[in-house]
Amino acid sequence: MGWIAAIIVLASHRFRNVPAVRFHAFQGLYLFVAYLMNDQVLKWALDPLAHFHHLHELVSVVLLIMSIFMMVKASRDEMFSLPLFGDLAHRSMSEN
Repeated sequence: MGWIAAIIVLASHRFRNVPAVRFHAFQGLYLFVAYLMNDQVLKWALDPLAHFHHLHELVSVVLLIMSIFMMVKASRDEMFSLPLFGDLAHRSMSEN
């Protein structure tokens, strides 16, 4: 459900000039995209491979931990840039 809030924040005129809020929204949106890619692509690609079957669950847990960590950081008004996701969020903010 966090992706809905991220889209509302990014579409809102109220937060257009609040860089920290936009950064967290973009980063959260990219975390959701990573979750979808893990669930829809990685899961099905690794299912036939018996040795890598549990990699999907590991990635899911890591993404969940990252999401919780970022929710705590956002609630404390701390800008923390996750590797890859933070870079994408900064690029997305500079394009607008």
